[in-house]
Amino acid sequence: MFLDGLDELDEKIVRLLIQNARMSYSEIGQQVGISRVAVKMRVQSLEKRGIIEEYTTVVNPQKISGAVSCYFEIETRPDTLGKVTDLLYENETVTQIYRVTGKNKLHVHAVAASGEEMEALICTVIDQLPGVVSSSCNMILSRIKDIKGLRL
Repeated sequence: MFLDGLDELDEKIVRLLIQNARMSYSEIGQQVGISRVAVKMRVQSLEKRGIIEEYTTVVNPQKISGAVSCYFEIETRPDTLGKVTDLLYENETVTQIYRVTGKNKLHVHAVAASGEEMEALICTVIDQLPGVVSSSCNMILSRIKDIKGLRL
């Protein structure tokens, strides 16, 4: 995939960091054929330009005993969409909020420590959201493919 402003060398570096964000500059340099210092400068430039946003640890909730992962499709009235997103954003159980096209205006992911905690989220937050026209909840049974960010 061609991305404006990302040359072939930057693309190789980004691909390596996607595979292993803990890879050292020296290791990257050996694989792409430039010095450790040159890799560091390129990575810092990618960060400064906002192409690389963050480095993080991804925890698989299905590997934690009792954790429940769900996604919600929520349709709201246009005048309450902002308030709904604000309320969801403030909730620690909610991990992702996407504004989407189609009938449903929001696609929301949540991860709870237990079924009881997920039920509490539904009863005390989701069901109480203002201006909701419809909502549905789907429990995630297994993760088959889960790509974070853009794949080049």
